Amino acid sequence: MSEPAEAQRYLLFLWQPSGYRLIERDGELPTVGSEVEVEGRSERVTKIGASPLPGDSRACVYVIP
Repeated sequence: MSEPAEAQRYLLFLWQPSGYRLIERDGELPTVGSEVEVEGRSERVTKIGASPLPGDSRACVYVIP
C-alpha cells in the first residue's frame, strides 16, 4: 500500500494597493488562465514560476484581479 500524497504547498504573489504580498497556499497548483479565490475576490493566474524566496523550492503563482 502506498503512502498518501502530501498536499502541495505553493505561494500566491498578490498585488495590493499597499504593495505586493506573498500568501502560502495548500492544494493543487492552479493553471495559467484559471481563477483563484483570494480574500473573497476572484484573481486570474498570469504566470507560475519559482519562489522569490532564497532556498524555497515551492512554486509561486502570480495573479491579477
